[in-house]
Amino acid sequence: MDSFFDNVQLSTERFISWNRKRRRIKKEKVKKKNPVLDWVEAFLWAAVVVLIINQYFFQAYQIPSPSMVETLKIKDRLFVNKIIYGPELVPGKFKIDSPRDPYRNEIIIFESPTYLSKGPVFDVFQRLIYMITFSLVDIDKDQNGNPKPHFLIKRAMGHAGDRIRLTDGEVEIMPAGFTHWLNEADFKTMTEKEYETRRLIEKEDYTGIRASAFLDAYDYAGIKPAASYVNESKIRKTNYSDGYSWSGYRYQAMYEINPHLHQYGGAWRKTDTGWFIPAGWIFPMGDNRDNSRDGRYFGPVNLDDVLGKASFIYWPANRIRIIN
Repeated sequence: MDSFFDNVQLSTERFISWNRKRRRIKKEKVKKKNPVLDWVEAFLWAAVVVLIINQYFFQAYQIPSPSMVETLKIKDRLFVNKIIYGPELVPGKFKIDSPRDPYRNEIIIFESPTYLSKGPVFDVFQRLIYMITFSLVDIDKDQNGNPKPHFLIKRAMGHAGDRIRLTDGEVEIMPAGFTHWLNEADFKTMTEKEYETRRLIEKEDYTGIRASAFLDAYDYAGIKPAASYVNESKIRKTNYSDGYSWSGYRYQAMYEINPHLHQYGGAWRKTDTGWFIPAGWIFPMGDNRDNSRDGRYFGPVNLDDVLGKASFIYWPANRIRIIN
């Protein structure tokens, strides 16, 4: 029995001696270590942690435009929940499937369908820099030095099976299974989804927008317009214009001038039929309807391009809140 306790005591003393020696060696290494390298190592570890959080869980994002006013304002900084719809394994590639698709009217961030990439290497590098700096540095600039719209943030308006159209800028929805159109106010009531939208163009301004579009079509065709169009085109009260409606009116005028050119008739009628949202796609729109480049201009967005859900505004301090 005495030999057993002697062995235990000896083993304990050896372990204590080894541990003291190991700690002493570690301290000596720390003393000899270059402080600059120490800072670099600490920064790299921090960067790795930030990248993992941004890539798979929550990414910082800065609002670049007024397209979601009043819900989100320019320079609001927020966190985007990326795990909710399935994160990407690497920036821009290999999206992981998720059982959860965006709910109706959630605010989502997605890759712009109109974005012109500089190549996969640049895309990955740009997104790494953007994430490491918590959206403070964006190296993807246009020729004027402004950030290119690589990512957009809008409201998920249309879902699979829906039809969406616009009448003088007002949204109308025919949900899957319905046979009639609902205006947006009635649709909000039916779905119990309340959110604030902003219009900069009054309904009466569309008389002038329509007249302006007809004048442009007549000028293109070399036809002298009626005096009423000239007068009506001058009654617009706003500097903003509904480009989608203007184009629809112009197609209507071009088809009336050239009824044998069916491409004009088809483009005009598309404004009446609107968009059908297929399975696996979603139709995004900005809350600031007359100052938003959204699905009206590039159509539905593939769910594979949806990166996450806007969850929380963390700056400025007076705007801190959960995003509904």
